[in-house]
Amino acid sequence: MFVVCRIIVTSAALFAVSGALADGIDPGLWRVITRTETGGVIGPPHESSKCLTAEETHDLATTFSPVAGTVNSICGPIERKLDGSRLTWRLLCQGQLDMELTGEFDFDSPHHYTATVRTKAAMAGRQMVDSQNTLEGQWVSGCQR
Repeated sequence: MFVVCRIIVTSAALFAVSGALADGIDPGLWRVITRTETGGVIGPPHESSKCLTAEETHDLATTFSPVAGTVNSICGPIERKLDGSRLTWRLLCQGQLDMELTGEFDFDSPHHYTATVRTKAAMAGRQMVDSQNTLEGQWVSGCQR
C-alpha cells in the first residue's frame, strides 16, 4: 500500500512541474526543486525539469492536480479553487488505505512559483505517511525542440 501512496505523491509532485498559470506563467523549460519533510526530517533537495508547451500552460487546475490511482480505495472528486495567482486543491481517498492530499501553489511571477503538497495516509487507523513536499519552480529558457 505504501507504493500506491508513493505513486500518488509522485504524481502530485510531477504535475507540479507540468502546469502553468494561463496569463502569468510562461511556456518553456522549467526547473523544479523539491524538498520532502517526513517525521520532522527534511531530505536532500531533488531537482527535475520539464519543458512546458503553450497548451500545458492554459489549464492550471488540471495540470497541477494529482491523478488518483489507488487499489482497494475510492477517491472522491478533487476539490479545487483558483483565486488570482493562488491554486489550492484537496483529494480524499478511503478504503484499505485512507489518504488526504492537499496542495497550495503560489504563482508569484511569469518565471517563478512555489508550492506545498501534503500527504497523509493511514491503514486500519494507523498512520503510515505524513509528509510535506515543498516545491520551487523556476523558468530556465525556451524549449529546444
